[in-house]
Amino acid sequence: MADETHRDAGILATFLKAEQTGLKLAIKGRLVALALMALWIVLSRGAERAADLIPVIGIFVVLGICHFKVIGTQWDRPWTKYLFLTIDVLLLSALVAAAPVSEILDLPQTFKFRFDVFPYYFLLVAIASFSFSPGMVLWAGLVGSAGWMAAYYYIFRQIENPLGWSDAQASADREGYISIFLSPNFIPFGSRLQEIIVLMITAILLAVVMKRARQTVYAHLEADDKRRNVSDMFGRHVPKAIADMMISDRGALEPVECEATVLFVDIAGFTGLTEKLGPARITEVLNAYFDAATEIISSFDGVITQFQGDAILAIFNLPVADPDHAEKALVAAETLLKRIKSETYGGETLGIRIGINTGNLIAGNVGGGGRQTYTVHGDAVNTAARLEAMNKELGTSILVSEATASRLQDRKLKSVGQVEIRGLSAQTAVFTLEFP
Repeated sequence: MADETHRDAGILATFLKAEQTGLKLAIKGRLVALALMALWIVLSRGAERAADLIPVIGIFVVLGICHFKVIGTQWDRPWTKYLFLTIDVLLLSALVAAAPVSEILDLPQTFKFRFDVFPYYFLLVAIASFSFSPGMVLWAGLVGSAGWMAAYYYIFRQIENPLGWSDAQASADREGYISIFLSPNFIPFGSRLQEIIVLMITAILLAVVMKRARQTVYAHLEADDKRRNVSDMFGRHVPKAIADMMISDRGALEPVECEATVLFVDIAGFTGLTEKLGPARITEVLNAYFDAATEIISSFDGVITQFQGDAILAIFNLPVADPDHAEKALVAAETLLKRIKSETYGGETLGIRIGINTGNLIAGNVGGGGRQTYTVHGDAVNTAARLEAMNKELGTSILVSEATASRLQDRKLKSVGQVEIRGLSAQTAVFTLEFP
């Protein structure tokens, strides 16, 4: 339950970050829109006639910058974005209610409803949608509707004999209808009601879209989270690279034949060490050693396919292709040898022997009874194991086959000579590394 709560908190944090990113993007777009509006006002009305509107646009700009600075800081609260949106609506509505219709002509305030003023409220809803928050979009629709109707009511109260659609429709002829429609007192409530209904429908539709989008993203995040959890749990039993590929490939990993470099590692004198330490202590030693070996081999993109007793079988170039597999296998072996010489494991000093060989092998999932394991087999694997065993005869810690050595560049390997390896028809050259 605690893990699920932690995962849910992580997903919610992702959504919060998306909202904050969206809000910052919306504010940037808002600033661009305000700059374009200011430019249009100056060009269409002239600098002198636009002087009274430019300061108002400046106030919107300052508010946007303040909001941008607050997002994601310690002063940011869940209600902060609603507050700034409300202030925007209040300023816009105050302009609708109180600003003169024309700087030159003494036109009545009712003419505000003859011009394209209302679409600015849609712009606020559109900006709110960038927040990726259904609540924010609905709030934009609600406060926008309330602000528009408040401006309407403010102007309506100043009209002594307001006229509406019922008055126009009661006219007997065309001239009477037009005279009422163009009258300064014509301020129909029905038109304003229709406008806010359309605004609210738009806000609701956008909120539904945001809700569905959030649900879709949430489902994807949950799926990714579960996939990571499965991969992590599966990775405790099989290499993570294999776990990831099996999950993405629905567990298939059909057997493939491919060239790869095999690293076979064994602990020297393990039988005697087991008799000396006993089952509990030797398990402690093995776990510490396997942890270190796994970390090193994995850091060079190697994949451990098997722990067998004290032995480690690792491959390079499978299941993920790697053109530098021979070089990485040798560097991993060199690093592992140096680490083993400088550390103790469960309080014990260990010695290891390593065999490295490159060749074709078969790798894939095999098994039965509903259980499978990723394994590799072939002469390339057998040769690496036999090279590891030959270290004891030759007094070396690492033996590298000629097949691997031929794929290494700028590597100074010491030739051990021609040796007979069981399973091979002819003698083959083997190499080792010198350590100080």
